[in-house]
Amino acid sequence: MLVLFGALFAAIVYRWISLERLQHVAPVEVVATPMPTPTRPPVITGKLETGKLFNGITLHSTVEPLRGADATTERVDPNSYVLDLKLQARVPSPNRTIDELAKVSPQLPALLPGLAAMVTADPVSPLYAQLYDTKLRVLRDNLVRLDQLLSRHNFFDCQTVLQLQHPQTHRKVLLLQADMDVDADGSDADRMPIGTGAPTNFKPSTSYHWPKKTAAPNPYLAATEEKLKRAEDEYALKTITPERKHELRSAIAQLRAEVFTLKKFSFLIGTTDPYVVVPSAFAQGKDGVKVGDYVLVVFGDGIYPAIVGDIGPNDRVGEASLRIAKQINPLATPYSRPVSDLKVTYLIFPGTADKPFGPPNLDKLQARCEALAKEIGGATAPVHHWENIIPPPPTPTPTVSQSPVISASPGASPSPTFAFPTPSPAGSPPAGPTVAPTSSPSAKPTP
Repeated sequence: MLVLFGALFAAIVYRWISLERLQHVAPVEVVATPMPTPTRPPVITGKLETGKLFNGITLHSTVEPLRGADATTERVDPNSYVLDLKLQARVPSPNRTIDELAKVSPQLPALLPGLAAMVTADPVSPLYAQLYDTKLRVLRDNLVRLDQLLSRHNFFDCQTVLQLQHPQTHRKVLLLQADMDVDADGSDADRMPIGTGAPTNFKPSTSYHWPKKTAAPNPYLAATEEKLKRAEDEYALKTITPERKHELRSAIAQLRAEVFTLKKFSFLIGTTDPYVVVPSAFAQGKDGVKVGDYVLVVFGDGIYPAIVGDIGPNDRVGEASLRIAKQINPLATPYSRPVSDLKVTYLIFPGTADKPFGPPNLDKLQARCEALAKEIGGATAPVHHWENIIPPPPTPTPTVSQSPVISASPGASPSPTFAFPTPSPAGSPPAGPTVAPTSSPSAKPTP
């Protein structure tokens, strides 16, 4: 017992001495390491209404509990846990009278006074109903993907489509009231060998095209050929799945057709040429709108001449080239429309396209649209004149020829030339002619 008691007392004393020493040791200074600045965006918290987030759809949601069987049974029954999607979309009524047109575009009746006589008792084109039928079909096809549905803006993008004819001249007009989205597509190496950029969904071609006139390569050809090569290389791999092989087969066929088209044709350029886009359904039939038909675009108190330059999807209307968009609103870009309200009037003149197609003649465009305006009663404001903003091709720098001067005396040294100057004494400039440097470093004068 005495031994056990002694051992316990020794342990207590040793512990007390250790604590006393720790109290007299200077505390270690802890240096705080600065935290790095977060680089990721903050996490979005809270409940998100997916439809409103993506496309402006108002969501009404309810949860309806029903009494069921045991959980094991209900887990395998596909009808025990169901989400029913029901999208209600009000189909708008088209404007029919000149007064209704004026509510959207107050200056329209004054700018084109002949329109009043052209608006008959039932002027609405069947294309209006067809347009909204297409919109509804697209909604049904994509209903399970809320992010793929038409936005509220694109569903209600058309105020009216009217089929008009002047009573005296019998000139037919297809009138659309809509907003204005931006089309920046198109390229033409003959007129502009340098690309204007490739925004999202950019296409280097337009429906309006003509055979190339020079050997200048399309500025987007190399990138398209590179895409084709990558697709062909991947297709040749033995490790890809049949599904991916099917996708690549379709992509390769499309890219080959695009390469062929870019090598053979020139197209309109969205940044420089005034044109509009119409749904492909509008171009169907004998009396439908055709590529190349002339157009008057009316916004505010301005009348802008254009042509039908491209064919777009069937579920939306109201799209013009970036050239027109920036004239109406200088802040317009491929990602920012110039007019969001349905206040743009497009007057398309079916059957007026000139053949064969070629580079736009802006003077002819203005004259032709002025004549068409007269055929529907005339315009009280001048039709806009487009200036050619495509820079002229660079002027080739002429080469400078310099003939050596031969001395009359057989023993005399040849006179100095630009290519081989003789040394000048005392640092004076070399004798002989001087030539100004050319703009191209590769251009050299010929001795």
